[in-house]
Amino acid sequence: MNIFLHELKGNIKSLIIWSFITLLFILVGFSKFSAFASNPEMLAILDNVPKPMLDAMSLNSFNLTTVTGFYGIMQLYFALILAIAAAMWGSDFISKEERDKTVEFALTMPVTRSKVITGKALAAVISCIVLNIVTLGGTFVAAQGYNPDSEFYRFVFLSNVALLIVQFIFLALGIFLGCAMKYYRRANSTAVSIMLVTFFIYIIAGIDKNLGFLKYFSPFKYFDPLEILHNSRIDPSFVLLSAGIIVVLMVGAYLTYSKRDLYI
Repeated sequence: MNIFLHELKGNIKSLIIWSFITLLFILVGFSKFSAFASNPEMLAILDNVPKPMLDAMSLNSFNLTTVTGFYGIMQLYFALILAIAAAMWGSDFISKEERDKTVEFALTMPVTRSKVITGKALAAVISCIVLNIVTLGGTFVAAQGYNPDSEFYRFVFLSNVALLIVQFIFLALGIFLGCAMKYYRRANSTAVSIMLVTFFIYIIAGIDKNLGFLKYFSPFKYFDPLEILHNSRIDPSFVLLSAGIIVVLMVGAYLTYSKRDLYI
């Protein structure tokens, strides 16, 4: 519990910064939507966008003149922002003891390495949940000026549940790399790099329908906003796949950290 509270307190500054970034994106996004709101003529702008780009970003799948459709486009960028934060937190929470040369002090406490991981991981989970709630609340507040209907609220809520699952996947990835990598300085950049690779896989899978199988290699593709909007549900098969990935990464984190030599 002491480790959990210490890590949670120590991450407040970072949480505030990421919350500010998210709220700023919401503000900018909805200010852009004001030009599209109930103005079909603005859709002519999309005629100048190459079709592969339209397919990749699902720009032709949503009605951008409605607040629900515009949010469907924004959801991908929310996923990218929140995934970066989660991946960085996961790796940083674990590796910072070695970075700050405090690992010797941390391991002199009457706790096992497993308990250290658990306390840090729980603090990171809470940080992810708070950032997700900030995103959800900020979206609801920003949308009030556009008379959102019940479909919008249902869509945003389900989308944020999907976002939270994606956050947990990249959080687990960051924790695993922080625990497993011998060169702890590279854990953070490696976690973000892998996350960006999966994002580009999402883009490629959207451009070429023949590459649809790539969706299994990109958590960004697990929960398609268009399917969530039309079906009003999250695909349970991808929920199970996500849970499996998280469990494997966390088990790997515990096993590798318990055996790895730590830099004092």
